[in-house]
Amino acid sequence: MAPDGVSPVYVDLPDEDSPPSLRRRVGAWSAGLYRRHQGPVLVGVSALVTLLLVGAYDLISIDPQRISDWQFTSAVNKVVDERPRGPSTQSVAYAKVIRSVVRVDGYEERPGDPSAAKPESQAAENPAGGKVEEDFHEQFTAVGTGVIIDDMGTILTNLHVAAAAKNLRVQFWDGTESPATLVGARADSDLAIIRPRNLPDELEPATLASSAGLNPGDDVVAVGFPFGIGPSASAGVISGLGRVLAEAGEPKLKNLIQFDAAANPGNSGGPLVNADGEVVGIVTAILNPSGLRTFAGIGFAVPIESAAGAAGENPL
Repeated sequence: MAPDGVSPVYVDLPDEDSPPSLRRRVGAWSAGLYRRHQGPVLVGVSALVTLLLVGAYDLISIDPQRISDWQFTSAVNKVVDERPRGPSTQSVAYAKVIRSVVRVDGYEERPGDPSAAKPESQAAENPAGGKVEEDFHEQFTAVGTGVIIDDMGTILTNLHVAAAAKNLRVQFWDGTESPATLVGARADSDLAIIRPRNLPDELEPATLASSAGLNPGDDVVAVGFPFGIGPSASAGVISGLGRVLAEAGEPKLKNLIQFDAAANPGNSGGPLVNADGEVVGIVTAILNPSGLRTFAGIGFAVPIESAAGAAGENPL
């Protein structure tokens, strides 16, 4: 018995001759193995941990949505359909030339009439019977269209428009009006050159282009004042080239551009433009087998080479 009253505890040490326990043998073996193969063991453990992490992520991650080809196509089409549509080729061509287009009115002075110097524009309306009059020019001495071709304000139009009255008045795209004078003509092409007395603040000549590059089927736009309504645009294609327009069996106009964009009385003298908004011809006539002066699918224009040549311009 110890003095403090606590009985001492004796621990029997293992006999040095007794074999080590299984735990000690395993511990010693693993420690030796680790010392001999420390690098591969670390790599193996790291790979095992990585595989465990990847497996755990795959178990808890959400399966991505799989779509069919039809669903993908529908989604793409929806985006395309909702995208704002750009302007058409015809509207772009019209926008490029419209500032160069003028209305040409011919009128006769009447003595004692204070309004003779500046006739009021008359709106084109259907008669009470609902039919379009056969001859629209019964309401006007002359109504037509012209196109500005240079910075001096020179205007190309048809001779049958400019020569139909003693006095001419032009109206520019911004509403500015001015008396105009006939300064040149080429009867064999039904072309006339007129010059306004006054010009608007902003004058924009049209861009001319050779008709040599035209082919049947090419897009064209006719701009003018059909029946006095306008400016109006009509779209079509080139129907043919080198056409001849005969009258009483005799050739009247040669080397014409045939087109199918709608043209009516009032379009005469207006520009025929290509898809780039460049003037390739001057609208001059329509053909209707019935004899009515309304469009029946066949229009003719003088090539710009002939038209510009009348004014001394070179379109190339």
